[in-house]
Amino acid sequence: MVKVISIISLILLFFTSCNARINGVLTRNGQADLQISASLEPRMASLLRRLADVSGSDQSGILLLDGPAISASFLSASGVSSAALKNISSNDIEGPVKILNLNEFLSGSFGGSLGGSQKSFIEFSQSNSSGTGRCTISLNLDSGPSILALISPDVTDYLSALMAPIATGEILTKEEYLSLVSSVWGKGIADEIAGAKLLASIEFPGIITKVKGGGFSGKKADFNIPVLDILVLESALSYEVEWKLF
Repeated sequence: MVKVISIISLILLFFTSCNARINGVLTRNGQADLQISASLEPRMASLLRRLADVSGSDQSGILLLDGPAISASFLSASGVSSAALKNISSNDIEGPVKILNLNEFLSGSFGGSLGGSQKSFIEFSQSNSSGTGRCTISLNLDSGPSILALISPDVTDYLSALMAPIATGEILTKEEYLSLVSSVWGKGIADEIAGAKLLASIEFPGIITKVKGGGFSGKKADFNIPVLDILVLESALSYEVEWKLF
């Protein structure tokens, strides 16, 4: 069985008090070549060790962010063809991840408040006849737990320990959530969660004409997403990029 701390590490890239950066290129066939870097904040690193102690994990020689273990977790996800993350330190990783098919990545369909129709977590479409393309990412309180389950039930258990609505489905405001975290785990953890960011800069296969949830210039779209928004999902999150091929 994969150690709890290794499973947890995968989701830390995107859903906790972990500052992460994603630079990448999206090709015409829906393939994404990504360069990922992520760093744990000190209080969250300490909390992770405490949670691992409670779970009975043997931490001797284990990295909190384990590059090779996270790479293996990525490779188990649908649509991923390669991953080679390495450790810069016990709390920092970086390296490339290649997603062969965005429509297959964490494949699954979910209903919810984004209109009631069935939607997948990420959708990529392109029409050579119209010369246009579109990519969307959608996340809400209905789809969040299902998406986490595609990664690992242990991830949901961990985020439930953090009382994150994305895992529990509970309706909370961001202020209510930070107050709850502060009362259980301390203000330091709450402050790290409040300050954590996911930065993404992606080059698309054509000149961008529209971006929802970020900015753009030429073929490149940039996103600066507070991790707190993802954890709480006080409002449904939807990111969209449209481009023209010629």
